[in-house]
Amino acid sequence: HILDEWWRREISEVELRKRIRFDFDWGYDWAPFYELLVTAREHAEAIYGLDCMPREDLRKIGVRDRHAVHKIGEIRQAHPNAAILVFFGESHLAPGHLPRVLDEQMPGERTVTVLQNVDALYWQAAGEKSDHVEAVRVADGVVCAFNSTPLEKYENYRLHLSRWRRGDEGGADVAPTIYNLIDSLIRFLDINRYSSRNGTQPKFLVDLMPEVYSGEPDSTLRRMLLSSGLTEQGMNSAFLGVDERGCSYFPQINSFYVRNFQMAYAAEEATRFLHHACRGLPELEAAKKSSELFYVRTVEHALAYFGSRVLYPSREAVYAEGPIEEFEAGAELAGQMLGTRLYDEYLAGRKSRSELRNLFLTRLDESGQAKEVYRQLARKIPAVRKARAAIAD
Repeated sequence: HILDEWWRREISEVELRKRIRFDFDWGYDWAPFYELLVTAREHAEAIYGLDCMPREDLRKIGVRDRHAVHKIGEIRQAHPNAAILVFFGESHLAPGHLPRVLDEQMPGERTVTVLQNVDALYWQAAGEKSDHVEAVRVADGVVCAFNSTPLEKYENYRLHLSRWRRGDEGGADVAPTIYNLIDSLIRFLDINRYSSRNGTQPKFLVDLMPEVYSGEPDSTLRRMLLSSGLTEQGMNSAFLGVDERGCSYFPQINSFYVRNFQMAYAAEEATRFLHHACRGLPELEAAKKSSELFYVRTVEHALAYFGSRVLYPSREAVYAEGPIEEFEAGAELAGQMLGTRLYDEYLAGRKSRSELRNLFLTRLDESGQAKEVYRQLARKIPAVRKARAAIAD
């Protein structure tokens, strides 16, 4: 969606560069990259982000190949007559990776693979009679273009390494920590982030990873929340979490805001994101029925609190009863008690990871589902039933 906002000219070049974490996660020259994007915006039907974050390491390269081909298939359906130009990392362009998966999944497509500055091919081409070879044909449908020598390429890389070693003058980047918390819970629940089907797994969870803001003024997030349709009252309520806990996940814009990192609360908000993502980010769609909102919020608080105990076991359990004076406080307190009970049941072996994963996947926006999940969780906790009665009656 960040690229879509830039495509529609809703955000500037500076904001695009910052929000896609170009300098943190890539760090090479921005100018040629941005020139490519501008050229595409001026001449293409659309631009899509094909790869996903965080990339981890080469052990996931085959999974990412299949994910990319699935996305290319969706692009082809949206643009049946267009020539599709795909820019991807060199490792993916090896014959046994993206080209092979493309041939298997989209056999009717004619593809041409263009490699760039492959050292071994450069030195082979250097033996040709021509003074300067600009490109060579490697195989049917595969060519390699040369626009720099190996010496130029590695000297440029050395300069980048030198610049990276000098460090960044900004504050600490908390985004990797947030992503690590999310990834730890994903592994705990045995979730496949690259699954292409709904059911026992969320669909392409890897494409739903949130943006993480830290060190930003509140006004940046407030502007984004306003554009999402959130009211001023709703926004003030949302920022209470930041004021009280130092961070908050905003499902309306699928974004984290970290003002003051505290592990227990960050773990809770990371779990809150994962619960929303497993349900397909329902906050980005229609609002829930007010009659079921208490149940939805209570279950969301319960799973968020449960996840925080998994990621940060020393967090205090919540068993005590207390006065229930308003809706959201009642939902949060009831949820914390449910989350504590759920964690205790997991430790006692009465809840399996597959059962827990199914709780995260349950579509609470479907009529009656939130109430049913709430009743199942609250069955053995009288204090929680009293909390609900105080709100409803």
